[in-house]
Amino acid sequence: MDLLIVAAASLLAGLVDSIVGGGGLILVPALFATYPAAAPATLFGTNKSASVWGTSIATVQYARRVQLRWRVLGPAALAALVGSFFGAWVVTVIDPDFLRKLLPLILLAVLLYTLARKDLGRVHAPRHTGRREIWLACAIGGVIGWYDGFFGPGTGSFYIFLFVRLLGYDFLNASAAAKLLNVATNVAAIALFAAKGHVWWQVGAVLAVANVAGSLVGTRLALKHGAGFVRGVFIVVVGALILKTGWDAFLR
Repeated sequence: MDLLIVAAASLLAGLVDSIVGGGGLILVPALFATYPAAAPATLFGTNKSASVWGTSIATVQYARRVQLRWRVLGPAALAALVGSFFGAWVVTVIDPDFLRKLLPLILLAVLLYTLARKDLGRVHAPRHTGRREIWLACAIGGVIGWYDGFFGPGTGSFYIFLFVRLLGYDFLNASAAAKLLNVATNVAAIALFAAKGHVWWQVGAVLAVANVAGSLVGTRLALKHGAGFVRGVFIVVVGALILKTGWDAFLR
């Protein structure tokens, strides 16, 4: 029964994550509630071992329908991987708790900006070309990748927002780009957790199957309904993240 519960959570997480990120908002609390005696690192590692598959499948599905800018996103993904490794190392020497109260305020600013700019992310019109676009994408990948390794909540939403705001992508193309970078940060995290023995591989395999199923549904919805739909889901998920992180920071 426990495995069935977390598998259902993994399916829903894969659906949400494939559209705008934020799947961890669903699966991680489910894992903690179902396995309260387990080490947190083990639950985080198991979550990553499942979500990486859904994210990878979503990336492939997007790549078939959306023209990913591989010349830009390839280096950005590498920067995200390196940033995630470095962030994971930093968390071993610095307590990330100071971000707990800052995060909901940052997410609130992102939400308010998105709501205020009605046309933000509705049209795909990249603002930069050549090396400038590559360097900006690498900066986004490295900084948010570091954040993902160091703390994590809202990583996919931050990737999408920055690709929309700084590079001029629409929400659909930004979501596709975010999936590729999330694969890189997940791989880095899994390598770290696995090296320290913090992955339940058998549980992770079951969760991965459910996550992939949810990811296929979510990706099809995003590709069918386009940037406006992704924007709407983005607003809902960021709102949920604000409530969750705000509760954890100020009320818990």
